[in-house]
Amino acid sequence: MPAYQKTVLKNGLRVITERRPSVRSIALGVWIDVGSRYEAPSVNGISHLIEHMVFKGTKRRTAKQIASSLESVGGVLNAFTSREQTCFNARIIDEHLPDAVDILADICCHPSVTPVNLKREKLVICEEIKEAVETPSDLIHDLFSQTFWNGHALGQPVLGSIDNVLGMSRAQILKYMRQHYRTESIVIAAVGNIKHENLVELVRKKFRFEKGRSIQSEPAPEINGTRIKHAESDAEQVHFCLGYPGLSFDSPERTALMLLTTHLGGGMSSTLFQKVREDRGLAYTIYAFHDAYRDAGVFGIYMATDKTRLAEAYEVVVKELRSVRRRRFPSARLEQIKRQVRGQISLSLESTVPRMSRLARNELMLGSHVTLARTLKKIEAVTASQLLELANRIIDDNKKVIVTLGPVDRKAFQHVAGSF
Repeated sequence: MPAYQKTVLKNGLRVITERRPSVRSIALGVWIDVGSRYEAPSVNGISHLIEHMVFKGTKRRTAKQIASSLESVGGVLNAFTSREQTCFNARIIDEHLPDAVDILADICCHPSVTPVNLKREKLVICEEIKEAVETPSDLIHDLFSQTFWNGHALGQPVLGSIDNVLGMSRAQILKYMRQHYRTESIVIAAVGNIKHENLVELVRKKFRFEKGRSIQSEPAPEINGTRIKHAESDAEQVHFCLGYPGLSFDSPERTALMLLTTHLGGGMSSTLFQKVREDRGLAYTIYAFHDAYRDAGVFGIYMATDKTRLAEAYEVVVKELRSVRRRRFPSARLEQIKRQVRGQISLSLESTVPRMSRLARNELMLGSHVTLARTLKKIEAVTASQLLELANRIIDDNKKVIVTLGPVDRKAFQHVAGSF
């Protein structure tokens, strides 16, 4: 029996599985191709609100019954919303697959969204928004995204605003679900001790979505120029993000950028961690990141440091960024990074949940299955010359965004980063 299988139902709904008979569990996910990127400014936060509301009751189940449906048999039921996807997922013992399919189909296809529950859950989300705003390490990334994407929906916060959440109606929620929860924009993925044909039959019986494809989002804008934004806060530290245009999810160079990101800020052995934290004690947290979207991406550096040390820390970061643009990676260092990335990917995929997420995301974003072996081959194929060329293209001071949050010593920082 093949490990990976895919079936497209007559209505366009895709069912994909990866069989792993060595485990007893199954990770099952319903992936909808919609997130904050697809929202008009007036309803920013509605995808996340819907994610909450489906757990508050259906025609067949109360919120309490939903919560206990899989917990009572040792399973887990969860969900999340991102900028481009919403996922409802379950992890259960293989014998409880019919229960998991039934509960996921019920909450995704038949949420009741009663006025009482909607009013109550809005208050819960408002508290979630307040918590995010009062957590500087979270808030800085929202501020950075807003500044980086400069008015485009990709820069909207996933949670939305308190005013938006409180103002959303039941009619808006149901309309939005009809527009976006459509068969051709949904993937149902499962990994574990599963028979593909069993899941296909269960999905065919249980899931009922509007036929067709969801409304598409506006294309990502081109990023040009340098933007620097400072936001005040009462925090003791300065939280800092520096970013450049990155690569889209389908870019053939995304693997190379993964290696570059790992070298700069992917763990304790990374050059920024060693130079900024270990050698100089300028920050506790520093890392590099690359967020890849359907048609764009952002590559960046985050750190938190004292206001009197921000200028010095920034200079160290800039020095290391210049270094990867000027010199090829030594062969020993390149091999070390490759081993690190290979190991991280391989270890993460020993669990069914990350495997299921990878399976579904590749189907939604690429329309295909990408094996682990293929990924490892792509890592091996990256050369030092490719990394050098990529670094020079990505790290472009003519396309740079800097955002700070906290008590910045502007005079000291101006000398190295320009004026605010």
